[in-house]
Amino acid sequence: MTTLLVIAKEPRPGQVKTRLTPPFTPAEAAALAEAALADTLSAVAATPATRRVLVLEGAPGPWLPPGFDVVPQCAGGLDERLAAAFAGCDGPALLIGMDTPQVTPALLTVDLADCDAVFGPAEDGGFWALGLADPDPRLLRGVPMSTPTTGAVQRGRLLAAGLRVRDLPPLRDVDTAADAEAVAALAPEGRFAARLAGLTAVASR
Repeated sequence: MTTLLVIAKEPRPGQVKTRLTPPFTPAEAAALAEAALADTLSAVAATPATRRVLVLEGAPGPWLPPGFDVVPQCAGGLDERLAAAFAGCDGPALLIGMDTPQVTPALLTVDLADCDAVFGPAEDGGFWALGLADPDPRLLRGVPMSTPTTGAVQRGRLLAAGLRVRDLPPLRDVDTAADAEAVAALAPEGRFAARLAGLTAVASR
């Protein structure tokens, strides 16, 4: 079985989803971030795992379901924070972020017995998931994050280390208002879609 890791920020106004403002206010962007995080954690909670860990910047809130260990993010760049998350695992681990609320337990149920790594590319050039059969923080340190080539560099790092990599389906991150609409359409029954619909309805009055 696998440890499932979710790396996330506490959904506080002005601290998360800043590219959603405008058209949304900082409070509305934070509400959308909270809904995305809640959907993500719900999917992880429904996925078979040995351990579920929220690697959090900030403090947990009522959006956190039971069954998760909460550990603080370390200092440093995102590559260092991701590396530290894997360093805390002593067996196969799959890490995702909070920006893909359309994720499902089926996507997260990965078998690392027949490969060394699984890689989920994001449509913006990053990646939404990374699984390692033998977590090695060195595989992430130094990878430039939040660039259009982040995913390609990270996947190349895995291959250069001689790992057998299995690709997961690409997913779209929620960064902009257009992303939010597209992702909500993919998971219309989720909290994220409901929150977006509510905000859109208020704005149209």
